[in-house]
Amino acid sequence: MGMGRVLVVDDEQPLARIVGSYLEREGFEVSVAHDGPSALEAARQQMPMLVVLDIMLPGSDGISVCRELRGFTDAYILMLTARDHDHDKVAALTAGADDYLVKPFSSSELVARCHAMLRRPRTHIPASAVQREDLGVGGLVLSTHSRTVTINGADVDLTPTEFGILELLLRAQGGVVTREEILEAMRGGRWYGDDQVVDAHIARLRAKLGDTANPRRFVLTVRGVGYRRGPG
Repeated sequence: MGMGRVLVVDDEQPLARIVGSYLEREGFEVSVAHDGPSALEAARQQMPMLVVLDIMLPGSDGISVCRELRGFTDAYILMLTARDHDHDKVAALTAGADDYLVKPFSSSELVARCHAMLRRPRTHIPASAVQREDLGVGGLVLSTHSRTVTINGADVDLTPTEFGILELLLRAQGGVVTREEILEAMRGGRWYGDDQVVDAHIARLRAKLGDTANPRRFVLTVRGVGYRRGPG
């Protein structure tokens, strides 16, 4: 049985072929792109479960591609970087990457990182299928039945992860939800990475909700702890 589709994005064509061959041996169906625009087109057409994405790309750098991917897919993203710099890692996680790997790397490490991510499914708890209801604050309404979000009747297009985080905050009814709790809900278990990935998801969620000015309406930061629902 196949492991699912993976998109490998690297402008170094020999390296992209090698990475693809590693993953094909593991049973993945692999496609390859060599620049930002073609990577985004391939991701929209194929909807891969995992994207292995180089940080340095022609046309559009990997960080920008990662941000755009997060606008329409919850695929796991493993960022490849040639530099072991903290700011590159932070930029990757903030853009929405799930993990990063510094070049040069071994085939066994690449495969292990991919499998580690895929063992942590995005469960998006709490389970909306059990509790079908409308949740809201102010003009914002989240329907767990239709899996839609509206603000004053206008649709808001969220990824499944963003929807799950918003549902978690609304169900907490003003209580604080820690970053660790959000990560557990996103990944389905203990997360080994950097909790800055939560802040990145929150930033994108706020942008889509139009909640970027102070004071916030829908998602409030509890400094050093996590987030809670705003007053609306």
